[in-house]
Amino acid sequence: MNKIILATQNAHKLEELRSVLPKGWEVLTAFDAGIRGELPETGSTLEENAFQKAMYLWNHCGIPSLADDSGLQVAGLSGAPGVNSAMYAGPERSDQANRSLLLANLAGAVDRAATFRTVLAWATLEGIQLYEGVVHGQITHDERGEYGFGYDRIFVPNEGDGRTFAEMLPEEKVAMSHRSRAVRAWLTGLERS
Repeated sequence: MNKIILATQNAHKLEELRSVLPKGWEVLTAFDAGIRGELPETGSTLEENAFQKAMYLWNHCGIPSLADDSGLQVAGLSGAPGVNSAMYAGPERSDQANRSLLLANLAGAVDRAATFRTVLAWATLEGIQLYEGVVHGQITHDERGEYGFGYDRIFVPNEGDGRTFAEMLPEEKVAMSHRSRAVRAWLTGLERS
Protein backbone atom coordinates (compact mmCIF):
# COMPACT_ATOMS: atom_id res chain seq x y z
CA MET A 1 0.00 0.00 0.00
CA ASN A 2 1.19 3.49 -0.79
CA LYS A 3 0.93 6.11 1.94
CA ILE A 4 1.13 9.78 1.06
CA ILE A 5 0.42 13.13 2.66
CA LEU A 6 -1.56 15.74 0.77
CA ALA A 7 -0.71 19.34 1.57
CA THR A 8 -4.23 20.68 1.72
CA GLN A 9 -6.91 21.29 4.30
CA ASN A 10 -9.35 22.42 1.59
CA ALA A 11 -12.07 19.76 1.63
CA HIS A 12 -12.94 20.42 -2.03
CA LYS A 13 -9.34 20.02 -3.21
CA LEU A 14 -8.94 16.92 -1.04
CA GLU A 15 -12.05 15.33 -2.53
CA GLU A 16 -10.95 16.17 -6.08
CA LEU A 17 -7.46 14.77 -5.53
CA ARG A 18 -8.71 11.60 -3.82
CA SER A 19 -11.17 10.96 -6.65
CA VAL A 20 -8.35 10.56 -9.19
CA LEU A 21 -5.81 8.69 -7.05
CA PRO A 22 -5.38 4.94 -7.50
CA LYS A 23 -7.50 2.70 -5.29
CA GLY A 24 -5.87 1.40 -2.14
CA TRP A 25 -3.71 4.41 -1.41
CA GLU A 26 -3.68 5.65 2.17
CA VAL A 27 -4.06 9.40 1.99
CA LEU A 28 -3.28 11.58 4.99
CA THR A 29 -3.53 15.32 5.38
CA ALA A 30 -1.08 17.54 7.22
CA PHE A 31 -3.66 17.70 10.02
CA ASP A 32 -3.75 13.88 10.17
CA ALA A 33 0.04 13.97 10.59
CA GLY A 34 -0.22 16.37 13.54
CA ILE A 35 0.70 19.55 11.67
CA ARG A 36 -1.54 22.44 12.65
CA GLY A 37 -1.87 25.81 10.99
CA GLU A 38 -1.00 26.99 7.51
CA LEU A 39 1.79 25.42 5.51
CA PRO A 40 4.45 27.79 4.13
CA GLU A 41 3.28 29.52 0.97
CA THR A 42 5.47 32.57 0.44
CA GLY A 43 6.55 31.99 -3.16
CA SER A 44 5.89 34.34 -6.02
CA THR A 45 4.89 31.49 -8.37
CA LEU A 46 2.67 28.42 -8.19
CA GLU A 47 5.80 26.28 -8.57
CA GLU A 48 7.52 27.88 -5.58
CA ASN A 49 4.46 27.49 -3.34
CA ALA A 50 3.88 23.84 -4.25
CA PHE A 51 7.60 23.13 -3.73
CA GLN A 52 7.61 24.82 -0.29
CA LYS A 53 4.61 22.89 0.96
CA ALA A 54 5.80 19.50 -0.29
CA MET A 55 9.30 20.03 1.15
CA TYR A 56 7.88 21.14 4.50
CA LEU A 57 5.75 18.00 4.81
CA TRP A 58 8.58 15.71 3.70
CA ASN A 59 11.00 17.27 6.20
CA HIS A 60 8.49 17.02 9.06
CA CYS A 61 6.95 13.60 8.33
CA GLY A 62 9.35 11.63 6.13
CA ILE A 63 6.38 10.34 4.12
CA PRO A 64 6.04 11.00 0.37
CA SER A 65 4.25 14.33 0.11
CA LEU A 66 2.07 15.77 -2.62
CA ALA A 67 1.39 19.51 -2.61
CA ASP A 68 -0.51 21.62 -5.08
CA ASP A 69 -0.87 25.27 -5.79
CA SER A 70 -3.47 26.43 -8.25
CA GLY A 71 -4.28 29.75 -9.78
CA LEU A 72 -6.51 31.47 -12.28
CA GLN A 73 -4.69 33.67 -14.78
CA VAL A 74 -6.91 36.17 -16.61
CA ALA A 75 -5.52 37.76 -19.77
CA GLY A 76 -7.51 40.98 -19.39
CA LEU A 77 -6.04 41.43 -15.90
CA SER A 78 -2.41 40.89 -16.96
CA GLY A 79 -2.43 37.38 -15.51
CA ALA A 80 -4.06 38.25 -12.19
CA PRO A 81 -5.12 36.89 -9.80
CA GLY A 82 -2.52 34.14 -10.50
CA VAL A 83 -0.57 33.06 -7.45
CA ASN A 84 -2.86 35.25 -5.31
CA SER A 85 -6.06 33.52 -6.46
CA ALA A 86 -7.12 32.29 -3.00
CA MET A 87 -6.68 35.74 -1.43
CA TYR A 88 -7.52 37.98 -4.38
CA ALA A 89 -10.11 39.95 -2.40
CA GLY A 90 -8.25 39.74 0.92
CA PRO A 91 -6.80 37.36 3.49
CA GLU A 92 -10.24 36.01 4.47
CA ARG A 93 -10.06 33.69 1.42
CA SER A 94 -13.70 34.23 0.48
CA ASP A 95 -14.62 32.50 -2.78
CA GLN A 96 -17.60 34.83 -3.22
CA ALA A 97 -15.57 38.00 -2.61
CA ASN A 98 -12.85 36.77 -4.99
CA ARG A 99 -15.35 36.10 -7.78
CA SER A 100 -17.15 39.42 -7.24
CA LEU A 101 -13.89 41.40 -7.36
CA LEU A 102 -12.69 39.58 -10.47
CA LEU A 103 -15.98 40.23 -12.29
CA ALA A 104 -15.91 43.89 -11.22
CA ASN A 105 -12.32 44.27 -12.43
CA LEU A 106 -13.28 42.74 -15.79
CA ALA A 107 -16.36 44.94 -16.28
CA GLY A 108 -16.38 46.11 -19.87
CA ALA A 109 -13.36 43.98 -20.82
CA VAL A 110 -13.42 42.43 -24.28
CA ASP A 111 -10.65 39.92 -23.61
CA ARG A 112 -12.04 37.44 -21.06
CA ALA A 113 -9.60 34.61 -21.82
CA ALA A 114 -8.37 32.79 -18.73
CA THR A 115 -6.24 29.81 -17.79
CA PHE A 116 -6.59 27.60 -14.74
CA ARG A 117 -3.21 26.11 -13.72
CA THR A 118 -2.30 23.56 -11.08
CA VAL A 119 1.28 22.73 -10.18
CA LEU A 120 1.90 19.60 -8.12
CA ALA A 121 5.12 19.00 -6.19
CA TRP A 122 5.97 15.41 -5.26
CA ALA A 123 8.56 15.08 -2.49
CA THR A 124 10.27 11.73 -1.80
CA LEU A 125 13.72 10.42 -0.92
CA GLU A 126 14.67 11.03 -4.55
CA GLY A 127 13.90 14.75 -4.30
CA ILE A 128 11.06 16.87 -5.67
CA GLN A 129 9.43 16.63 -9.06
CA LEU A 130 6.91 19.15 -10.44
CA TYR A 131 3.89 18.37 -12.61
CA GLU A 132 1.42 20.74 -14.25
CA GLY A 133 -2.20 20.69 -15.39
CA VAL A 134 -3.73 23.48 -17.50
CA VAL A 135 -7.23 24.30 -18.77
CA HIS A 136 -7.91 27.27 -21.06
CA GLY A 137 -11.25 29.03 -21.00
CA GLN A 138 -13.23 32.23 -20.65
CA ILE A 139 -14.59 34.26 -17.75
CA THR A 140 -18.36 34.70 -17.78
CA HIS A 141 -20.16 37.98 -17.12
CA ASP A 142 -22.09 36.52 -14.19
CA GLU A 143 -21.99 33.54 -11.85
CA ARG A 144 -23.55 30.27 -13.00
CA GLY A 145 -23.86 26.89 -11.32
CA GLU A 146 -24.03 25.33 -7.89
CA TYR A 147 -21.18 22.81 -7.88
CA GLY A 148 -17.46 23.25 -7.36
CA PHE A 149 -15.64 25.98 -5.47
CA GLY A 150 -13.37 28.95 -5.97
CA TYR A 151 -13.77 30.46 -9.44
CA ASP A 152 -15.75 27.53 -10.88
CA ARG A 153 -18.95 29.60 -11.18
CA ILE A 154 -17.34 32.07 -13.59
CA PHE A 155 -14.99 29.84 -15.63
CA VAL A 156 -16.09 28.16 -18.88
CA PRO A 157 -13.50 25.74 -20.31
CA ASN A 158 -12.88 26.16 -24.05
CA GLU A 159 -13.18 22.44 -24.70
CA GLY A 160 -16.51 22.11 -22.92
CA ASP A 161 -20.10 22.67 -24.01
CA GLY A 162 -20.49 26.24 -22.74
CA ARG A 163 -21.15 25.37 -19.11
CA THR A 164 -19.06 26.71 -16.25
CA PHE A 165 -17.18 24.23 -14.08
CA ALA A 166 -19.86 24.87 -11.42
CA GLU A 167 -22.63 23.84 -13.82
CA MET A 168 -20.96 20.47 -14.40
CA LEU A 169 -21.46 17.46 -12.19
CA PRO A 170 -18.34 16.86 -10.08
CA GLU A 171 -17.33 13.85 -12.19
CA GLU A 172 -17.66 15.91 -15.38
CA LYS A 173 -15.42 18.63 -14.00
CA VAL A 174 -12.84 16.11 -12.75
CA ALA A 175 -12.63 14.62 -16.24
CA MET A 176 -11.14 17.88 -17.56
CA SER A 177 -9.98 19.95 -14.57
CA HIS A 178 -6.52 21.43 -14.25
CA ARG A 179 -6.04 19.59 -10.94
CA SER A 180 -6.92 16.17 -12.33
CA ARG A 181 -4.66 16.79 -15.34
CA ALA A 182 -1.77 17.57 -12.99
CA VAL A 183 -2.53 14.41 -10.99
CA ARG A 184 -2.59 12.31 -14.18
CA ALA A 185 0.79 13.79 -15.19
CA TRP A 186 2.13 12.88 -11.73
CA LEU A 187 0.75 9.31 -11.93
CA THR A 188 2.33 8.90 -15.38
CA GLY A 189 5.62 10.09 -13.87
CA LEU A 190 5.29 7.49 -11.09
CA GLU A 191 4.73 4.70 -13.62
CA ARG A 192 7.90 5.69 -15.46
CA SER A 193 10.10 5.77 -12.36
